[in-house]
Amino acid sequence: MTVPLLDLQQQYRALKPTLDAALIRVAESQVCILGPEVEQLEKTLAVYCDSKYALGVSSGTDALLMALMALDVRAGDEVIMPTYSFFATAGAVARLGATPVLVDSEPLTFNINPALIESRITSRTKAIMPVHLFGQAADMDAIMTIADNHNIPVIEDAAQAIGSQYSDGRKLGSIGAMGCFSFYPTKNLGAFGDGGLITTNDEALYIKLKHIRNHGMEPRYYHKLVGGNFRLDALQGAVLNVKFPHLESWHAARRANAELYTKKFIAAGLATENGSSEACGGFDADNTILLPQAVFQHSGAKNHHIYNQYTIQTPKRDALRKHLADNGIGSEIYYPVPFHRQECFAYLNARDEDFSVANCLAAHSLSLPIYPELTEPQIANVVEQVAAFFRA
Repeated sequence: MTVPLLDLQQQYRALKPTLDAALIRVAESQVCILGPEVEQLEKTLAVYCDSKYALGVSSGTDALLMALMALDVRAGDEVIMPTYSFFATAGAVARLGATPVLVDSEPLTFNINPALIESRITSRTKAIMPVHLFGQAADMDAIMTIADNHNIPVIEDAAQAIGSQYSDGRKLGSIGAMGCFSFYPTKNLGAFGDGGLITTNDEALYIKLKHIRNHGMEPRYYHKLVGGNFRLDALQGAVLNVKFPHLESWHAARRANAELYTKKFIAAGLATENGSSEACGGFDADNTILLPQAVFQHSGAKNHHIYNQYTIQTPKRDALRKHLADNGIGSEIYYPVPFHRQECFAYLNARDEDFSVANCLAAHSLSLPIYPELTEPQIANVVEQVAAFFRA
């Protein structure tokens, strides 16, 4: 039985009449950039994300870049972030000539370890940028306490976490100064190409971001600052408007799939509830894999998880991935090379031993299919193939 890592065709077929009509509507309007489709999306997502303002932009990467520009981050400044994330988190900082200041991960959630942040703050620190990795909240209470004590703004990289919540039900992206989201097709809410969103509760930042989105221009041909072409296409706005009403049901399906995986892995003797609480690398003969930590740790709303990824750990990761591929099962490694090991960041002179958890996650983590349309027989097949690998 074939089990792809992600099957967007199923989602498209289910929504085809409405999506096709929306695309034709935009084509007939010839309002191709921004316009009413994007405005509707912004209003909808501002409410959904519990933010006063939302701004549709060209990509999740550009959302990060714009948020940094809105804080006037420039050469000589520093931005604190996790070393274990998608490249855009650090790349956006480097593009402005600023320095990514890297922090190791927390072993249970894979997110930035807040206990290590304060020691990295200097007089040049311009922002803290936590990442809500794989759809699960970073420890925002601890991060915001540190940030507030030092009067440093927080940019939430929520690219993988739209709709996820923290502690008392606060939506991710509404806690820091700005939240940055991606609508890349593989996200829980995905466009038909690149797209992104910035949320904020700060009117001054919102106005500045609107200027930055369109070359710093307001009014036409008058430029208060240097921005860029960060506008969202109307086609993407239309697609996202069609998909949005289904987002919560897709989140629920991903969580149900994650729970089913976990039950089946435990039933197959591949993992234990107690074993799942081990730190990265805590493998033993009776605990062949480590399950996503949110399943058993921090089970309240604090780590409400939308499962953009369902990520296990095993010391035999690479061999397991090959075995799954040989049996028609998709998987992916997020992310095999942390920032401190990337060639382009060699100038940071980061000490590898300062990032033991991130190194472990990079070596052991493997993400399995988790998309909403996944069936129980497909999940059972994935678990059986994992079990077959370890029995061999």
